[in-house]
Amino acid sequence: MSEGYQPEKVWTWKQGNGGQFASINRPIAGATHEKQLPVGKHPLQLYSLATPNGVKVTILLEELLAKGIKEAEYDAHIIKILDSDQFSSGFVAVNPNSKIPALVDRSGEQEINVFESGSILLYLADKFGEFIPKDSAKRAQCMNWLFWQMGSGPYLGGGFGHFYAYAPEKFEYPIERFAMETKRQLDVLDIHLANNHYMCGDQYTIADMAIFPWYGGLVLGLLYDAAEYLDVKSYTHLVRWAEELAERETVKRGKIVNRDWGEPHEQLPERHDASDFAKVPKAP
Repeated sequence: MSEGYQPEKVWTWKQGNGGQFASINRPIAGATHEKQLPVGKHPLQLYSLATPNGVKVTILLEELLAKGIKEAEYDAHIIKILDSDQFSSGFVAVNPNSKIPALVDRSGEQEINVFESGSILLYLADKFGEFIPKDSAKRAQCMNWLFWQMGSGPYLGGGFGHFYAYAPEKFEYPIERFAMETKRQLDVLDIHLANNHYMCGDQYTIADMAIFPWYGGLVLGLLYDAAEYLDVKSYTHLVRWAEELAERETVKRGKIVNRDWGEPHEQLPERHDASDFAKVPKAP
């Protein structure tokens, strides 16, 4: 351990320490202010932001609607995490962990709260019987890759992404550590996709939708400005898969829902009807 820093005997919270996201990081849970969540006209109410975790769910909802499943219509309300919307009493009541995305299903006699992106994907896939294999062996493969993403993603985002792009200072050890792990994960996907069209063979599933916003976004140069550093082009099978998914109209729509940054054609902060996409300016 370096002489420059030694952990204290008992950890204490140093408010403001932590770079770009210091204002929303805290060691305690629960609501910080009273505010109820808005409720739209559809049975499915999504409270989210177009981060990779949020995009997983909007892609699935748009895929379900493209299949003609009208019951998958949804309202998507933006949760601005830098404004601490996720710490409102209404949001905490849906997700006590104060992370996006969160879903409320009001279609039955009792409201059902669903949180954690993987849980929401699985809930919706099972509810509508789509994008999840019915064969037990293939379903197990789908679950394997869905939970692989849930377990591996924090090393990419909270690990590599944080120290490479967001930390207030650059430190060699954490960047090297998490870059190595991220490249190992990219290799895992690349090797698998060399012999599989999608993550579950020839069937497009929620496993693809979970993995694409993180790892597809990374190899397409959309995350952390790190494509060159990680030599993402060398993962040719993963790039092929990512480029193919990126061309799906459903994916294009899902990526802009609950997004309020970037170019005007990349933003649809609130989505309450399919016609809302017509309000988005065309890409130049």
